[in-house]
Amino acid sequence: MFLIKLMSKRRTWVCLFVFVYTALLSFSCNLLKSVLSWYEIKSSADSLSGWSALYPSVLLGAAFGVLSVVSALAVAVPATLVTWITVLVLLTFCGKPRKTLVVEGKKLTAEITGFVARILIKEGNAVALICAVVGYFVLAGRNKKVSANFDLHQD
Repeated sequence: MFLIKLMSKRRTWVCLFVFVYTALLSFSCNLLKSVLSWYEIKSSADSLSGWSALYPSVLLGAAFGVLSVVSALAVAVPATLVTWITVLVLLTFCGKPRKTLVVEGKKLTAEITGFVARILIKEGNAVALICAVVGYFVLAGRNKKVSANFDLHQD
């Protein structure tokens, strides 16, 4: 009973929302630091090339794509629920019988869920692609600077 009363308060949902976004941000920062430190160790041990920047950039792109989908899902679920309820209420006001409302509600649920999933996947793929491309050019540019410094010190 206490849990139901607690979860019905708007303050609780706002705190959960802020907590989830803080956790996602912390996770993404830690992931970025660990991938960059791994890349630094690998690039200092191996010969530097553009290919060595490909794996970390794809990894970062995929991770940030998944994180963007998860964070967008936290916003999309309540919005989808409000849309679904609104359409069902409007169908009720139009005078639809209960059996028809149940059938329409099932169709509506499948349609809205499919639409939201397609949009989230498209946005996640776009974010992943942008992060991977930007990450590759940043890491490849870093490679060129490090190899130029390395060549200068060898002469």
